Amino acid sequence: MNKVLIVLVMGIMILSLSACETIKGAGKDIEDGGEWIQRKAS
Repeated sequence: MNKVLIVLVMGIMILSLSACETIKGAGKDIEDGGEWIQRKAS
């Protein structure tokens, strides 16, 4: 039972860390897009 719980917790931790990186990357892409629009508007 303890081994199953440990594996489950580790899996959740890995998924949450990868989700943070994905959101961070999406934020950077949106920021880059906004900067491109500002350059074109100038």
